[in-house]
Amino acid sequence: VQLVESGGGLVQPGGSLRLSCVVSGLSLDYYAIGWFRQVPGKEREGVSAISNSEILYEDSVKGRFTISRDDSKNTVYLQMHSLKPEDTAIYYCASHLREPSLNHYDYDDWGQGTQVTVSS
Repeated sequence: VQLVESGGGLVQPGGSLRLSCVVSGLSLDYYAIGWFRQVPGKEREGVSAISNSEILYEDSVKGRFTISRDDSKNTVYLQMHSLKPEDTAIYYCASHLREPSLNHYDYDDWGQGTQVTVSS
């Protein structure tokens, strides 16, 4: 199993970014994919997750972030709008052979992360 994130970068407050997570070695039909973020000194935080039957969002990103997936590309996206400085973190995607969860302990395989920095 391999997950590869991309799309991070530097953006001004109020701006947008789209993160991509290309997944290989598993089928999105059977696995949930979650997006998480982490800043130094803090625990990894669940942002959003998607499966065939359910989508989850952490409260602080509801209405600003949208998770989606393209099964033909085995890719999961995280579209982020109205970004705030507090969204600055390394963003990771991960896979989980169950229903989606925002608890990072539930996830088995992880990507290497992509840095998102929101600053003027």
